[in-house]
Amino acid sequence: MKLNELKDNEGARTNRMRVGRGIGSGKGKTGGRGQKGQKSRSGVAIKGFEGGQMPLHMRLPKRGFNNPFGKDYAEVNLGMVQKFIDAKKLDAGKDIDHAALKAAGLARGGKDGVRLLGKGELTAKAKFIVAGASKGAIEAVEKVGGSVEVVEVKEPSSKPSKSPREKKTEKKSA
Repeated sequence: MKLNELKDNEGARTNRMRVGRGIGSGKGKTGGRGQKGQKSRSGVAIKGFEGGQMPLHMRLPKRGFNNPFGKDYAEVNLGMVQKFIDAKKLDAGKDIDHAALKAAGLARGGKDGVRLLGKGELTAKAKFIVAGASKGAIEAVEKVGGSVEVVEVKEPSSKPSKSPREKKTEKKSA
């Protein structure tokens, strides 16, 4: 075999069909779309539609559970905290809270605060102010001489305001 004898397999390269270019092309006039109807128009996407039959995504059972009362914590391991202290991104002399961890780029998300986990090893003495901590994490921090203060993150009071109908009934009863 020589370089000048190299060639593609039969049918590996085909030219693009140019649709709607006259009756002689074999794909002229309606461009292979048939006559009339939704699919003959442009801008149509019937994804998941199965001609009136119950679509597959609706036939399959629903799975899982999304807890509306579940807490969203940013989970931080002690090993990563130590790594950031060594890299001088965190100051062990000051209190380490959600704001400090977020500023260092260690805690992402966590609208309900930070939860401290015991993976890794902590050697620096530090005071943590967090929304939650595992038993192992608390023991590891206290073993080095630090402390963990668990505080609940206060949620903004989102009591629903009274509807106009409830306000009217209050006025009548008063």
